[in-house]
Amino acid sequence: MTGFKSEFLKTLAERGFIHQVSDETGLDDLFRTETVTAYVGYDATATSLHIGNLISATMLYWLQETGHRPIALMGGGTSMVGDPSFRDEQRKLLTPEAIDQNIDSIKRIFARILKFGDGLTDAIMVNNADWLMKLNYVEFLRDVGRHFSVNRMLSFDSVKLRLDREQSLSFLEFNYMIMQGYDFVELSRRYGCRLQMGGSDQWGNIINGVDLGHRMGTPQLYALTTPLLTTSSGAKMGKTASGAVWLNEDVFSAYDFWQYWRNTEDADVGRFLKIFTRLPLDEIARLEALGGSEINEAKKILATEATAIVHGREAAEASAETARKTFEEGALADTLPTITVPASELAAGTGLLALVVQAGLAGSNGEARRHVQGGAVRVNDEPVSDPRATIGEADLKDGVVKLSVGRKKHVLVRPE
Repeated sequence: MTGFKSEFLKTLAERGFIHQVSDETGLDDLFRTETVTAYVGYDATATSLHIGNLISATMLYWLQETGHRPIALMGGGTSMVGDPSFRDEQRKLLTPEAIDQNIDSIKRIFARILKFGDGLTDAIMVNNADWLMKLNYVEFLRDVGRHFSVNRMLSFDSVKLRLDREQSLSFLEFNYMIMQGYDFVELSRRYGCRLQMGGSDQWGNIINGVDLGHRMGTPQLYALTTPLLTTSSGAKMGKTASGAVWLNEDVFSAYDFWQYWRNTEDADVGRFLKIFTRLPLDEIARLEALGGSEINEAKKILATEATAIVHGREAAEASAETARKTFEEGALADTLPTITVPASELAAGTGLLALVVQAGLAGSNGEARRHVQGGAVRVNDEPVSDPRATIGEADLKDGVVKLSVGRKKHVLVRPE
């Protein structure tokens, strides 16, 4: 179904967010006739969310923008277990203290995306530890576990893939989907929540919650998932040579975030503008139609708008200006990403390859060597062709060394 009548589903469909919906007609009617409460769950397995989470957080934004109430569910309880979906091995188990610290860190991003409060459509943040940590195991098995079919759970792709590879799936992990299903029921009972949204890899877990709600007497519940987002060249979104693209400034700088979007492939610009910015669709259509070198202007707008959502408008515009000075004027911008190395190491001479890796410009010495041999590495804007080169005090310029890979990746190295 593509002809949605409700503003929320119509917006999601037009912007490319919808992959699967459990009952399109029923959900569309619900959004047209009621103020709907919907949620997305976020496990606190790291100190920050990443770009993949930004897709679902943006759906919560559009939910609120179209007059409905979003719930950001923090997985204080489920993070004790860890979601096994499409993973080759069990997640590292975290302590309650580490989980709480991660949640506190993650909360910062939602303050930029959603409006929280006590109003009818104000967002609320909930922690599933509030009910999961208080469960009596035997009662939970009797009242909730009896509604789950092991045969059906084994058929879900997230589990089946693991078993087909003959990789162990612990009983602890197997319980995750039961806990997630129960979250949906609890949110329905406590807050009148009717819809769970998430990535396509969560479809089986979400449908479990819909079925469990039916068996435990909740109103009709619904599921909606987004497509797995890949680039036009087939790469998974949100990965760089140095790792994941995180949303928190303390683990991934606003400038690096801006640069990630600036490096978008030409064919992806329109699609990413629809999903990761709030620009009107007619403006996006104009930008998407730009050809030749003009597409770079659309990429800069994508970078600035996406960065403004996550890091604020001031940080986004500062990142754009840093890039302009660096690339268009060849200036040494103080706001470039910076790493520090002991002054004694520079005095003795630091290996170029190791420094490129330390700066996050390559994932390994081998990759750094290939960059050097390909002529992509520059020190203070001068090409370096010898992989055995060292960087020393003589390379300091205004107290820093500018290290570059390609035209768009730059890091300042400062002695300490």
